[in-house]
Amino acid sequence: MALEAVNDRKAEVQAFDDSKTGVKGVLDSGVTKVPSMFHVKLDRTHTSSTDSNLTIPIIDLQHINKNSTQHVEVVDQIRTASQKWGFFQVINHGIPVEVLDEMISGIRRFHEQDAAARKPFYSRDTSKKVRYFSNGKLFRDMAATWRDTIAFALNPDPPNPEEIPAVCRDIVVAYSKHVKALGITIFELLSEALGLNPSYLEDMDCAKALYVMGQYYPECPEPELTMGISKHTDCDFMTILLQDQMGGLQVLYENNWVNIPPVQGALVVNIGDILQLMTNDKFISVYHRVLLRNIGPRISVATFFMNFIISESTSKIYGPIKDLLSEENPPVYRDITMQEILKNYYVKGIDGNSYLLPLRL
Repeated sequence: MALEAVNDRKAEVQAFDDSKTGVKGVLDSGVTKVPSMFHVKLDRTHTSSTDSNLTIPIIDLQHINKNSTQHVEVVDQIRTASQKWGFFQVINHGIPVEVLDEMISGIRRFHEQDAAARKPFYSRDTSKKVRYFSNGKLFRDMAATWRDTIAFALNPDPPNPEEIPAVCRDIVVAYSKHVKALGITIFELLSEALGLNPSYLEDMDCAKALYVMGQYYPECPEPELTMGISKHTDCDFMTILLQDQMGGLQVLYENNWVNIPPVQGALVVNIGDILQLMTNDKFISVYHRVLLRNIGPRISVATFFMNFIISESTSKIYGPIKDLLSEENPPVYRDITMQEILKNYYVKGIDGNSYLLPLRL
């Protein structure tokens, strides 16, 4: 019976993938029940926080280049947030709200086109610069989650503009320029927060590559049976997240799942696994997840500062930053090449464990 169940799941997953229409296609087919391949065992070992006073810090970047006192205050706030939460939101970050709103709209337009318009972009070839898919590790994970993705590998070598779907082409190009500039600014502030030269992390190529994922979480008929994305950490240097007003994102803090409420015009920033490794656990990459509702869709745009194309990865070595180490603070991770990081990433499914665990000394 167990073997039959495995084979049934394989057949169900294969049929889903062959449809090339994602979760949106499942919903459009008229289902009123969540198919079994999406049933996720919700982690209930930690209680969700209902304390509205407990939320990630909101940091105002407005005067960082004009007022030295406020610059120092922002660096302190980022240091504290990166050590304590691994997450923070930024406001007055320089990206116009019209650009943010249009990026959300552009991702929505792509996912809500007719299936025939989406299908040509559907692919599991991770070397493609632009691709549409549902659940990047669909054939590895124990259960699929309720989301579809359009992904763009935008730096260091961006796709030709005509490779980007016409319904979102202009805004993807525009947004990526804005978010790249913001990323460099945040890496400078993070470098200062570590007591390093402001250009340190950028010089380590942390801001060199952008991988943008436009996530679409359709309304879910049985949100208690599945998830938008399961508990995980981000395998990158840093992530900048644009989310709509739907909510659902939670971060694990002191054994509580804490909601990250949408703030109009704000962007969510979180430390990635590789930056935790480089800072020798000074900054933390923490678990987070997305819960669903029976209304929707929820739309978000995650910009990962990382190149996820193995053929373009380098043999550059990353390890704990020597300037941060001492007899009292010896390295807790081994050095690793970017190629090895990526190979490990694609082999590993979203199993609720950090990518850093096997790298600890």
